Amino acid sequence: MRFRHSSEIWSAFPELTCGVLHATGVTPGVDVTPRLAGYLGAARDRLAAGPEGGFPEIQAWRRAFTRMGCPPTRYRCAAESLLRRLRRDGHLPRLHPLVDLGNALSTRYAVPVAVLDLARIDGDLTVRPADGTESYLGLGGRASTRRRRGDLRRPLWPRPRPALVPPAERRVGGPARNHRGARGGRGDARGAAQTVRRMLDDLAAALAEQWRVPSRTALLTADAPEFAVPVRTG
Repeated sequence: MRFRHSSEIWSAFPELTCGVLHATGVTPGVDVTPRLAGYLGAARDRLAAGPEGGFPEIQAWRRAFTRMGCPPTRYRCAAESLLRRLRRDGHLPRLHPLVDLGNALSTRYAVPVAVLDLARIDGDLTVRPADGTESYLGLGGRASTRRRRGDLRRPLWPRPRPALVPPAERRVGGPARNHRGARGGRGDARGAAQTVRRMLDDLAAALAEQWRVPSRTALLTADAPEFAVPVRTG
């Protein structure tokens, strides 16, 4: 399978940097508490100097949301939402060690992160503008669509539409929208590649140390827009 952004995304946001990491053999029975403490501690230190809205990374995503027609303080990127929660509650909920690492790294680097289970996905994944007809499975297992309640003709998304990863043939919880998670991206070319690269290196090191599994990483740009995942056979 392949992960990519549509040509519409690259045309609208040529400065986008997206980091991708692929690994197998990740199990839930691993204690990542010490690593979480380090990443969350660094995020708390940064928040102590000022709220997340002043971070250059968050400002870059707010500018991107504005360009998409989404009010940036109504539709917040995943990193900003996590930082707000960390500032408010002092901690983040624990879900799964790999998801927990992704969330902690997202606050550490102020970069949106999503963790996807490829065993539950058929076909390729393409980040593209939403059209308002996308279906997804909620946490209760019920299928739904992103339309306004009581109006089946009007899409929920503003125009221009925000980007998302639409569900593949086998759905995975819900669509990973840019304001609820993305593989690891930053919407500003200045320092973006270095920031995302450091985050990928931290996650790869955690996988090697905690799970003893190798990983493949890549930075996607307009010149290298696709990441191919080997197909498992047998």
